[in-house]
Amino acid sequence: MKRGAWIASIAAGAMSFAGAAHATLLQGQPTPEAVNLQPAATEIMRDITSFHDFLLWIIIAISIFVAALLVWVMLRYNRHANPTPKKFTHNMFVEVVWTVIPVLILVAIAWRSFPLIYEQERIPEAELTLKVTGNSWFWNFEYPDAGVTIAANLLPEEDARAEGRPYLLATTEPLLVPVDTTVRVLVTSNDVIHAFAVPAFGVKEDAIQGRVNETWFRVDTPGTYYGQCSELCGVNHAYMPIEIRAVPRAEFDAWIAAQGGAFASAEPEGEGATTTEQPAAAPSTTPTR
Repeated sequence: MKRGAWIASIAAGAMSFAGAAHATLLQGQPTPEAVNLQPAATEIMRDITSFHDFLLWIIIAISIFVAALLVWVMLRYNRHANPTPKKFTHNMFVEVVWTVIPVLILVAIAWRSFPLIYEQERIPEAELTLKVTGNSWFWNFEYPDAGVTIAANLLPEEDARAEGRPYLLATTEPLLVPVDTTVRVLVTSNDVIHAFAVPAFGVKEDAIQGRVNETWFRVDTPGTYYGQCSELCGVNHAYMPIEIRAVPRAEFDAWIAAQGGAFASAEPEGEGATTTEQPAAAPSTTPTR
């Protein structure tokens, strides 16, 4: 390839990268030509994005250093510049440096990553419980405390186009969750291994038959957010979207009522109220990871 063609190719690539970097990100879904993560809708995802950016600078610094070192070695120690090579087996200073510096880098990564892992894995006191069940190839969503269960399938392409919704992301039954509410998510499967993943929430949890995994999220920005099954699960793996709409609590309660469900309300007993002793409930099974 001629030098002019190389220059034109590099310039075109730089312009394409610049345009992608300034693309307007779509809320809750992939954006064409974008190069960054989806806009975060939870505090966890903002922490994940911050950690990602922190690691990126470390990767860039290491890449530049290694590239510069390779160039220097090729120029300084090639056959013409160094016809008589030195003969030695080791260098104590170099060995100490290339041991200590990687250790310090790993300590810095651990300093940022361990608190984030703890924050993700420690489920706070939940205000709402959601059970997610993967099937081949659709999702079942259940609110055990409200007695509501819905099945979400891929919205057909003609319906998605007619409604102006993204095909392969929109579903026949969008799931509603209230904003500013801690949602505990129990994830399992009825058949093969699936994965419940919503990038804007910073959530990705495997759905495994006979096992209940646990995660959580707290959405602070109303909107519609999309995810997909993120575990290769079979022929229709690409057609298992997740559509979640974060709405105010009043709208969520109205939707629950429209689905025929209701949350039990604890009412104080009056003076003349009688109580009926109930048998002790069996201990619940602790979700496993």
